[in-house]
Amino acid sequence: MHLDFMSATFLIITLILVALTMLPICRYEVWWIRSLDFPRLQLFLIILTVFLLELVLLDLSLPQTWMLVAIALLCLSYQAWWIVPYTRLFPVEVKAADTVDYKNRIKIITANVLMSNRNAKGLVALVHEYQPDILVTLESDIWWQAQLDSLETKYPFTIKCPLDNFYGMHVYSRIPLMNSQIAYLVEQDKPSMHTLALLPSGHKIRIHFLHPAPPSPTENEESSERDAALIIIAKSVAETNVPVIVTGDLNDVAWSETTRLFRKTSGLFDPRVGRGMFNTFHANYWFIRWPLDHLFHSKHFTVHNIKKLRSFGSDHFALFTELILKADNDNEYNGLDADTDDLSWAEAKMSDQNVDKKDVPRPEKTEVN
Repeated sequence: MHLDFMSATFLIITLILVALTMLPICRYEVWWIRSLDFPRLQLFLIILTVFLLELVLLDLSLPQTWMLVAIALLCLSYQAWWIVPYTRLFPVEVKAADTVDYKNRIKIITANVLMSNRNAKGLVALVHEYQPDILVTLESDIWWQAQLDSLETKYPFTIKCPLDNFYGMHVYSRIPLMNSQIAYLVEQDKPSMHTLALLPSGHKIRIHFLHPAPPSPTENEESSERDAALIIIAKSVAETNVPVIVTGDLNDVAWSETTRLFRKTSGLFDPRVGRGMFNTFHANYWFIRWPLDHLFHSKHFTVHNIKKLRSFGSDHFALFTELILKADNDNEYNGLDADTDDLSWAEAKMSDQNVDKKDVPRPEKTEVN
């Protein structure tokens, strides 16, 4: 089969795109494979461009042209399968709140501040504007703590863990927090926070704040540490009847296999499904953005608002989520279900890091002193 220069060029490009599309299917946890989970939207747009150019520039009378077009279309369809749920083309997973019950409402700002960022006033301004019940910050060190402590007049309930390793965390809340704990679930220098929040109605919500390390050449060469941290949280919250929220910078995208495994194992819901991607990273480069900051919740909530907030100098946008605690469980059958393979895979991830769901604090089980 003779190929001219243009056909050969498109063949090479198509084969590269096939490799980038197919590699994440394997479950190897090495960082350079798992990083291909992230840019699915970008790959979708690149493949779409190549597909259209093949139709325009190549000789459609040749069978090899249609082979290239078919391969590109298959890759395009596969990438779309992952990202379309995070568009308005897909049904919402979590119902919208029909009314706002202020006593059962909870508003949370999740913000990776970027430790070297010095625009604390920008984040404080967002807090004053959106009036969250809870602010959680990631990458916050002692400098950030000094700046954010000005919020304590209105946000007197706090959990503080300032670190200078890009994994410090702080929680500021204007609603009571009970049985709060800081835990190091998988890695000894990567904290997580666990608490029970008391709504004005008297209902309690179990909340977990997370920031596991990403798979990368400068952090962990594999995703196993991150994955294990997510799975033990998932296993733990799956066993409680208390309303649950899990939020933070999970260093994983909404559509990855690992995040889907987390949702299947935990039974938690993603309010972004059917509403949008809410790409919070990277704030400085529009062409490499993906949903890196998350909030998942149990079946007990409806969504009143979810919004990516304006830039405040970090490499992340902050995520604002407003949920309403409901008496019914209308979302119960809208989530993802785990099969036997999923459960086995989850167990393998925990075993790989020698961790267990029992390592996760359960604040609803702790007696108040």
